[in-house]
Amino acid sequence: MSESQLWDDVDQYFSAQLSPDDDVLQAALRDSEAADIPMISVTAPQGKLLQLLAEIQGARNILEIGTLAGYSTIWLARALPADGRLISLEYDPKHAEVATRNIARAGLDKIVEVRIGTALESLPKLADENPAPFDLVFIDADKVNNPHYIEWALRLTRTGSLIVVDNVVRGGRVTDADSTAPDVQGTRAAIELIGSHPRLTGTAVQTVGSKGYDGFALARVL
Repeated sequence: MSESQLWDDVDQYFSAQLSPDDDVLQAALRDSEAADIPMISVTAPQGKLLQLLAEIQGARNILEIGTLAGYSTIWLARALPADGRLISLEYDPKHAEVATRNIARAGLDKIVEVRIGTALESLPKLADENPAPFDLVFIDADKVNNPHYIEWALRLTRTGSLIVVDNVVRGGRVTDADSTAPDVQGTRAAIELIGSHPRLTGTAVQTVGSKGYDGFALARVL
């Protein structure tokens, strides 16, 4: 058995025992594939982790940067109370359309809003609305802008809020200080920002699974 097959088998076991996809989540993945949206959403165990983090936070307000087809959005929104709010920012209108349908099917459309446009244009507009501080921010969009997204997250959160940044390992390329790849540069800048910012304390964790070798960063706002 190959190493990647073993990772996939373990993921499937953990998913079946601890975070099984229900009909709504399975339909979201099917619709994503049918619409030719890249199948790069979080795995079920990762989705359950996001839900648990939001529940541990007692989150009432969540910001997601990067909706894709709404799979992670559904996991996060299920942690919210009936009067909670999740705003998800998505660049691609097609992705947003599929995500909106998936979120409505999940019965979460009253607490989830998908906003279309470049996140770095949407975030200032959101800040101008002076929203209640977000208790959790999940960043899973274009990696080159991760440090900018973290800076905006700091403006829109409070002491004790959590910031989760996905896909920070880049297949191990994150260690390459000489890399000119925008995703590596953005990821390294984000990690270094978390490590040096006076209002953040955090860590990063490597993961393996059905999506291969990757990882996430987790930071708490001080």
